[in-house]
Amino acid sequence: MKLLAKFTLIFTLVFGIALAVVGWVAHRFLEENARAQVIQQARLMMETAGSARTYTANQIKPLLQNEQVHIRTFLPETVPAFAATENFNYLRTAYPDYTYKEATLNPTNLRDRAVDWEADIINSFRNEPQNHEMIGERQTPTGNSLFLARPITADAPCLECHDTVGNAPPALVRHYGSDHGFGWKLNETVGAQIVSVPETVPVQLADAGFRTLMIDLGVIFLASLLVLDLVIVITISRPVSRLSRMADEISLGKLDAPELPINGSDEVAVLAGSFNRMRRSLVQALRLLEQP
Repeated sequence: MKLLAKFTLIFTLVFGIALAVVGWVAHRFLEENARAQVIQQARLMMETAGSARTYTANQIKPLLQNEQVHIRTFLPETVPAFAATENFNYLRTAYPDYTYKEATLNPTNLRDRAVDWEADIINSFRNEPQNHEMIGERQTPTGNSLFLARPITADAPCLECHDTVGNAPPALVRHYGSDHGFGWKLNETVGAQIVSVPETVPVQLADAGFRTLMIDLGVIFLASLLVLDLVIVITISRPVSRLSRMADEISLGKLDAPELPINGSDEVAVLAGSFNRMRRSLVQALRLLEQP
């Protein structure tokens, strides 16, 4: 095997091992970064839902209250939770993988009733009132899912509808019925805002970033290998090839070949100088032997 091929093989093995190590570390980093990015997007969506709740409670509800009393029909649009959920449904046209639910243990609107895993989150907030956010994973029929949850606490405006059936607006009772959604207590944790996203989303983000990174590293590796091979050819292979040709010529008795050029002071240059001195010494020795 030629010297250049040996160096190329060595560089390929070294770079290959380094590339594998970098790829492993980079993939883990990209997965963690993608997960953090998805969680941050979930927080932004949660804040968006919270803004919709506040806007509905402060501006929409007062405007529609008189109309609601006048027409004696309950308008769900006056409920902050309803407005936040509907607003998020529009947001899902741009982010279809994300889901939002205001899960409640005892809701008036049954679409908000908490299922088992959501009830566990709500009870966790009830048992640990100092905890204001929860991030976790859960198994679903389609794979793992990430979720971000925040507690919903009953405040004074909530009790206007959820205290007792007698105190609730008659239109609300007629709309949702009287057997659920009542008996809330002030400052009680009654539900949780939950944003969910399949774990395939951060995995896909990480994989896309990983592919781009590995392609870039592969291109850099090939370019570096070509440059290194060129450097080896210029600084090592060609000088060594000249030494080899001179040795062949001397072995065939051709002592009139020009001396090797010496450029620099590296090991190859030192070897060329030593070879030139050896050649001169050999020529002098042969001339002495030819004298009578």
